[in-house]
Amino acid sequence: MTAIVERVYITPESELPLQQVQSAELEAGKGIKGDRYHQMSSAALAEGKQANQNHVTLISREELDAFLANNNADIDYGNFRRNIICSGIDLNTLVGKEFRVGTALCKGFELCEPCAFLKATVHSAVLPELVHKGGLRAVIIEDGIVETGNEISA
Repeated sequence: MTAIVERVYITPESELPLQQVQSAELEAGKGIKGDRYHQMSSAALAEGKQANQNHVTLISREELDAFLANNNADIDYGNFRRNIICSGIDLNTLVGKEFRVGTALCKGFELCEPCAFLKATVHSAVLPELVHKGGLRAVIIEDGIVETGNEISA
């Protein structure tokens, strides 16, 4: 199976809902332009600090679908607060590895575990059901564009 970008989401602020977009620009060392992580990284760099290592977050559509089916829930993928919904790839294997998403080069940084915020705002079963299934945080090494339907290659 080929790894595919299913959806792309951004939000300018942490508390605002994520908005689905057809394509987005990934900027090395910062994040997705227009997204909260890009803004946080830009602010840190402007103050002479190091940017965060969570430039972009990815989650598997298969893991989300299994969670939704197990809990008989109808929740939009965007509510899980990850930037890229993908299919056909085990994201856990990308920790510490470089991969391309669209034309951007990224490197898996760490698993993006579910948090109490998601438990409170999405579904009470998020913890513990999505532990080690909650996605991947990655840094952007080379600028690029990601669009719905793009391949992800490791």
